[in-house]
Amino acid sequence: MRGALLVAALVTVVSCGTAPAATVTRYQAEGTVLSDDEHGPQLCDLVMESLPPQCGGIDLAGWDWEAVEHSAQGGVRWGEYHVVGTWDGAKLTLTEPPRPAGQRDAPGGGPDFTSPCPRPAGGWRPADPAKATQEAMEAALARAQELPGYAGSWLDQSYLEEMEGDPGSVERHGNDPKRLVLNVRFTGDPAAHEAAIRELWGGALCLSPAEHTEAELQAVRERVEKEVEGLRSASVDILAGRVEVGVWVVTPELEREVAERYGEGLVHLSGMLRPV
Repeated sequence: MRGALLVAALVTVVSCGTAPAATVTRYQAEGTVLSDDEHGPQLCDLVMESLPPQCGGIDLAGWDWEAVEHSAQGGVRWGEYHVVGTWDGAKLTLTEPPRPAGQRDAPGGGPDFTSPCPRPAGGWRPADPAKATQEAMEAALARAQELPGYAGSWLDQSYLEEMEGDPGSVERHGNDPKRLVLNVRFTGDPAAHEAAIRELWGGALCLSPAEHTEAELQAVRERVEKEVEGLRSASVDILAGRVEVGVWVVTPELEREVAERYGEGLVHLSGMLRPV
C-alpha cells in the first residue's frame, strides 16, 4: 500500500513540474509618448497641439529617453513611437525597446457622409431653389429635431470630390445649400416627416430610417460614461446608429458585459492597446 502511495506522489510531483507556464498577453500601440514636470513618460490619449505639446495618458514603465530620439523644450520631452509591453490595468511595462512610429493612416478613412437614398435621375437638385438657403436649412434642422423619432442629421457634400486638388474651390463652394444634400434620420417611417421639413427646406433631401433615436443614443452614452471602467472616450455615431467607446484594452469579458448591459451592437468598443 505504501508503495502505491509513493508512486502516486511521484506522479503528482512530475505532473506539477511539467505544467505549462501561464501565457502573458503583450500589447502594442502607436502614439505620442510625453513626460513633463507633472508626470513621467506616458503614452498619450489626447494631445494638445501646443508647443511644447501637452497630454495625459497611461504610465510607461521601463522608458528611457536617452535610448530614443525625441524633441525637448521647456522641461517637456516627447516623440512618436511604437511600443510593446504588458498591461496591468494601470500602466504598460515595456518588454522590448520602442521604435519610431510607422506611417499614420492616410486621409480618407473617416466617416462616409454619402446619402443612403438612391441618387435621383439627373443627380441631386433643389426641389425649390428659393428655399435652398442657409437660413432655410437651419430652420428645417431645428424643426426636424422637434419631430418624433428624430435620429440625427448630416450634410452630404459629395459634389466637392470633383474639386479635390483645388483648395480654393473647395473653400468657395463648401456648404452650398443649392448643391449639398440634407440628410435626416428618423425611427419608424421617415417619409411621414417629409411634408413638415419641405415646408421650410427646398434643397436636396434624403430621409432614411434608424433603429434608435438620437436621444436614446445620447442616454446610452451618458450611462457608459458612468458605468464603463477604463473609459477614454464616448460619443454618438449617428451614421452607424451606435455609441462609440474608446478604452485602453478591449477584452472578451468587457465585450460580453457591454453587450449584456446595453444590447448587442449598440455600443462599439475600440482599444488603443492591441494584442501583439
